[in-house]
Amino acid sequence: MHPRRQPAPPLNPVSLRALALHYVGRFATTRGKLAIYLRRKVRERGWSIDEAPDIQALVEEFAERAYVNDQSYAEEKTAALKRRGMGAFRIKAALQDAGIENELVEGLTHISEDEGQCLALDFARRRRIGPYAISAPDDRLRKRWMAAFMRAGHSASNARLILSMQPLDIPRDQTF
Repeated sequence: MHPRRQPAPPLNPVSLRALALHYVGRFATTRGKLAIYLRRKVRERGWSIDEAPDIQALVEEFAERAYVNDQSYAEEKTAALKRRGMGAFRIKAALQDAGIENELVEGLTHISEDEGQCLALDFARRRRIGPYAISAPDDRLRKRWMAAFMRAGHSASNARLILSMQPLDIPRDQTF
């Protein structure tokens, strides 16, 4: 028989700061994600003093000390998603979910038509679909591939272009 765990004590300003430091030390995060995490912890564990916790001030302090940097997080996340062949819509959604400001999101998700086609081709290569498939797809499989392109954030025109290619149509340098 296992002994029952004692519930964690309610948070106070010192323990909230320690929790925040542990979180930013362990994970790359944004201001928005840190604030959500801290609010959740206060809701789960409670707050030990009468005045409400000033989570936003703590988040801003961490941003001033460069423990949290939305710009670098957004750039790293964008680069990682592009390496995986994700399209502009998927990148934009991921950055917005992380609480990145709209101006920064718009600046990082502006992808040219050529770059969008290269990302779609990279996605097809990684998934072995379209021109990278072993055999020609039937209509059902083509629809599944199209849905995969849409979930990955690619435009319908880029998905149709890639899916219309034959294996011999793949450019050697992967540029259009």
